[in-house]
Amino acid sequence: MAMDTSEKGFESNIETELIENGYKKRVLEGDASVAFKQHAIDVEELFAFLEDTQEKRMRTLEKSYGPSYKEEVLKRIKDQLHKQGLVECLRKGIKDRGVTLNLAYNKPPTDMNKTLNEQYQLNRFNVSRQVYYSDKHNNSLDMVLFLNGLPLVVMELKNPLTNQTVEHAMKQLKNDRNPREQFFRFNERVAVYFAVDPDEVFMTTKLDKGKTYFLPFNKGNQGGKGNPLPQDSNYRTHYLWDDILAPDSLLDILYRFIFVKKDEIKDSNGETIGERQMLIFPRFHQLDAVRKIETDVSRHLVGRNYLIQHSAGSGKTNSISWLAHRLAKLHNENNESIFSSVIVITDRRVLDKQLQDAVYQLEHKAGMVEPIDKNSDQLARAINNETRIIITTLQKFPFVLEKVAGLERKKYAVIIDEAHSSQGGKASTALTNVLSDKTLEAAYEEDRIAEDNLDDVDEKIVEAIMKSGKQDNVSFFAFTATPKPKTLEKFGTVGPDGKPAAFHQYTMRQAIEEGFILDVLENYTTYKTFWKIAKTVADDPEVSQKQATKKLAQYVSLHPHSIAQKTEIIVEHYRNFVQRKIGGRAKAMVVTASRLHAVRYKVAFDRYINEMGYNDLKTVVAFSGTVQDGGINYTEPDMNQFSERELPEKFNSDEYKVLLVAEKYQTGFDEPLLHTMYVDKPLSGIKAVQTLSRLNRTCPGKDDTFVLDFVNDPEDIQASFQPYYESTSLSEVTDPNILYDMQAEIEPYQLFTAQEVQRVNELEVTGGANKSAKAQIELNAILDKGVDRFKNLSDEEQYAFKQVATKFARTYGFILQVITFIDLDLHKLYIYLTYLLRKLPRGRDDKDVYLADDVTLEYYRNQKVFEGGIELEKTGGYDLNPQKHGIGGSGDDEKVRLSSILDKLNERFGTQFTETDFLSREQVKEDMLNSEDIREKAKNNTKENFKFAFEKTFINFVIDRMSSNEEFFLKILENDEFKTVIMEDMMNEVYGEVNN
Repeated sequence: MAMDTSEKGFESNIETELIENGYKKRVLEGDASVAFKQHAIDVEELFAFLEDTQEKRMRTLEKSYGPSYKEEVLKRIKDQLHKQGLVECLRKGIKDRGVTLNLAYNKPPTDMNKTLNEQYQLNRFNVSRQVYYSDKHNNSLDMVLFLNGLPLVVMELKNPLTNQTVEHAMKQLKNDRNPREQFFRFNERVAVYFAVDPDEVFMTTKLDKGKTYFLPFNKGNQGGKGNPLPQDSNYRTHYLWDDILAPDSLLDILYRFIFVKKDEIKDSNGETIGERQMLIFPRFHQLDAVRKIETDVSRHLVGRNYLIQHSAGSGKTNSISWLAHRLAKLHNENNESIFSSVIVITDRRVLDKQLQDAVYQLEHKAGMVEPIDKNSDQLARAINNETRIIITTLQKFPFVLEKVAGLERKKYAVIIDEAHSSQGGKASTALTNVLSDKTLEAAYEEDRIAEDNLDDVDEKIVEAIMKSGKQDNVSFFAFTATPKPKTLEKFGTVGPDGKPAAFHQYTMRQAIEEGFILDVLENYTTYKTFWKIAKTVADDPEVSQKQATKKLAQYVSLHPHSIAQKTEIIVEHYRNFVQRKIGGRAKAMVVTASRLHAVRYKVAFDRYINEMGYNDLKTVVAFSGTVQDGGINYTEPDMNQFSERELPEKFNSDEYKVLLVAEKYQTGFDEPLLHTMYVDKPLSGIKAVQTLSRLNRTCPGKDDTFVLDFVNDPEDIQASFQPYYESTSLSEVTDPNILYDMQAEIEPYQLFTAQEVQRVNELEVTGGANKSAKAQIELNAILDKGVDRFKNLSDEEQYAFKQVATKFARTYGFILQVITFIDLDLHKLYIYLTYLLRKLPRGRDDKDVYLADDVTLEYYRNQKVFEGGIELEKTGGYDLNPQKHGIGGSGDDEKVRLSSILDKLNERFGTQFTETDFLSREQVKEDMLNSEDIREKAKNNTKENFKFAFEKTFINFVIDRMSSNEEFFLKILENDEFKTVIMEDMMNEVYGEVNN
């Protein structure tokens, strides 16, 4: 017998597996087929389920309606499916003349309720093949899965062995299914449509002809898209019917995952003109992550940490919503809640509303979610009252210590949105402290520290250590796309190799390949800035090389000519290449180096736009606080003429096109219309990834992005992105023994005695609220002794001590949070140094260097040096080195003469002209003669007036030809007498030739 390679063979195999998983084969024919085509419901199965599970209620309705009760009940069910939607009717049932009819029963969380378990067992799961759904045509669906007569899942199946793939399945669902037909109406019958072949799965919850949007529903394959080869002989996509669509799994998704998201539709002015509804069905990585976490928590209970490394565009908001709800409902074997409260820490306001809406649909009761939008008293009450889900910001937690007293023994799940920004520092310690009420005896037992060897001060120090560290009554669930090494160590799961890694991953590469986000490195252009500065003071002051170099670079970047030239490049590039993108709605972001840069850019942009008469380009600026420039105070609201809170909505409207930012909106800002970024700030590591990733959000009509970078090299950007392209792990973990090495470096400076360290710690733990003022006096007196000794050190010794002491304090604070580690001497040193470092005087290297009055900008030019894509390597993963991502000390900063620094900078930035062809003085003249601008000015001005305009542009033409004859042109740039001779001679020739 020949092997069956047809599509029907593929169907048959799936059907067989579904039947083995608990489905029953159902053939719609005869009266059943007629009724199905009329109502888009398997009427026989629906009423068989209702009679089996709710016989008394059906009799009540029969008495009320009479012999035609089935027709009336069916009419009512169809009416409610139309008005309330499938999701609502499934979860809440429908009401008919005072009777509630349940359309399905979810699996009960325990076996305790016999009735609920019996009703659940009576659910009818059916699978039908080649389902004809209308009398108007002879179209059929490959496979439909029914729950109690309701057709919840449609699968369109294709087989590459017959030259048909999942792409053909998607086209068929998109083009050949009429969304106006009863069967396909949004949220009335079908919850999800799957396009399936043996290799890949795609899904959608709404058919809308050409607007239908399919999402991949694949596991991922070695960091990229697709599915891995199964371990046994099976289809790559077998998980869909074997796992996802198994009866219990499907019920779980229907009752505890899918929900209807409602978004306002706004016009170009930001006015609400309607509402858009979306049925949210979990993507595979979301479903997989939430379920695996839930399973692990059920097994290990409280006290473990989980790192979820999901790329931008992965739908973290929904993942957090589902996880928060499920953790809040999780019970142990004794049917007790595992967590007293689930605390979600985020700075995204959108999460508040979406999480509340999602949980309300899943739970059908208000008050389960409480956003903390007032003060710390509100947060304290929520924790004490065991509010099931609490949403707050990390900044509120330090205040809770004062508000919450006498916490009983409770357990908490803490979900951190974007863990890298929320996992360290005092706020994190305060969070852990307020949630921890571990008894000191328990701490002693765990760490085998004998009570009789400790005095009262030591006991309190141990208690502080234990509260700052990992707690057995708190589980952390940290979401991030770009984990730092410290994040991996603190929240990662230790693997067989002893190294921590993310508990669950959805990689940047997979997100890009699956089309959830765009590749922001695909179109990348860099400019190099060439400039020369000269010393204008007669003397040659001695300055810090590091500080002076930084200040000179800042002087150039803030120079009006620099800002003006980049402004012109940005505005003209935006108007010529970006403005028409995304149907004319594309927006751009300018990333500036400081708040002062942002202010000057805003002024320069508005001036240039006004001078050019552009009435279709308005800018908005974002920076915090007040910036003083030239005696004028600038604030964001004053410059924008509206409040900070309004900025995201205003920028989303058609009125504003370019957003100028200084730190603000570089992370956590989702604006899908953002197409282009102009970077005028050094970026590296996580900061580079987070900033550039503002562009990666997709929207209709957006098929690419663009970056124009004035500062960074392509190689550096590639190095920043590579660690987060696929899986991220650690090459090694931090060894706590390095603390002893640092301690050995600190003590020889002899800045403190053992008695001073001890007394500072005594004041720390016994100072109390009533003694705090008096304790402060003594604390200062003790620290001043160390400060005086510090002043007797040489400059080099002061710098070295600060470096190692700072590194010790930060490393100790981190290690304390990662592992159970108690060393009283180290902790006492940590407390002492924390205070001492605050009081140490700033060294000469720390002092500001002001050089603006001592130098002048002689020439400045931006030139394009790179254009193309920055490709990331498919390596399968990347190991971060924890030692390279922490505190890094710099070498000794030698004192040098200002002129020496200028010479080095001018050599670096003024002589690297290697991009143009060989030319001579005549070619520069020829360039000028070919310039329309020069010719116009020569024609319409006297020679004296033309000379002024000529001199302003002469250097630019010289620099354009720089690399061809460097020695000659450098002489023009560096020898004023030589430059004057050449320039005046050439000016006369150009003016004469144009006018003759």
